[in-house]
Amino acid sequence: MNRPELVCPAGTPAALRTAVDAGADAVYCGFQNATNARNFPGLNFTMPEMERSVAYAHAHGTKVLLAVNTFPPAGKFPLWREAIDAGNQLGVDAFIVADIGVAEYVVTTCPERRLHLSVQAAASSPEAIRYYCREFGVRRVVLPRILTIPEIRAMGQEIPCEMETFIFGNHGLMVEGRCSLTNYVTGLSTNMDGVCSPASQVRYEPDARGGLESRLGAFTIDCFARTEKAGYPTICKGRYLADCRTGPYYAFEEPISLNLSMLLPDLIRSGVHAFKIEGRQRSRAYVKSVVSAFRTSVDAILAGSEPQLDDLVALTEGRKQTEGAFKSKAWR
Repeated sequence: MNRPELVCPAGTPAALRTAVDAGADAVYCGFQNATNARNFPGLNFTMPEMERSVAYAHAHGTKVLLAVNTFPPAGKFPLWREAIDAGNQLGVDAFIVADIGVAEYVVTTCPERRLHLSVQAAASSPEAIRYYCREFGVRRVVLPRILTIPEIRAMGQEIPCEMETFIFGNHGLMVEGRCSLTNYVTGLSTNMDGVCSPASQVRYEPDARGGLESRLGAFTIDCFARTEKAGYPTICKGRYLADCRTGPYYAFEEPISLNLSMLLPDLIRSGVHAFKIEGRQRSRAYVKSVVSAFRTSVDAILAGSEPQLDDLVALTEGRKQTEGAFKSKAWR
């Protein structure tokens, strides 16, 4: 078996150090602006923080992957150009990009840096991936969470670059890089502003039945009884009334987390080069627990032992988990 990289989230400098200390092979992070798809208050890195963090990671043998994975609106490209220039200056190991203009700028200005194709690019076919490899020299693609393991295995035989798959965390199945739901409700774009369900527009309010309503802007996303856990209000994970159902239901997707811990051996045998843990918005405690667990598990598998990850359900959304489309297209 090949030894896959464990690629871990770093939403803050403290989380980056935690991930490095817990055994991450690589961390991914972004600057405090719209160039990355987790552009939230209190998250991400200033230039001095990034400089110190890159130095810390490299001193411990860990790579730094800079997420510049949103789509520049017309006339605002200089912000993305500045992020690439800064990352190059600081010596990051790779840029994670989605926009073809950003990819072209990386190739033109710093061709020695690795280029990774973000899941935001929604490249899910060999033809699309080969295009990015041919035109921009992409070295790795982060695969969308809609492929089964046999499809991933077949993909690896048809593309000339490394494959990276998500293994734990958010199970967002809206077509990455194409979601307009938050933009419709709040005026801020996940894909261009890096903001999905901005906290400033999230509210939890009592309802007439003694329960709780979760709202995003002017819209009610869900209603919870006192005994239910209220998830974070994102449009795609709300419950709605529709003529086709007798009551409210999750029209897009249920609040649930991806957990592929039991599929790791199959993914390794399928030729996956990197395992990605989602969670730049999560705490240092989350980062430490999840990264440590997967570090131990991946090492155990490579040594011929069974992975032991049963306790990770406590860190999932709503304490519910799924293997999603990775195991079967009929997962829902």
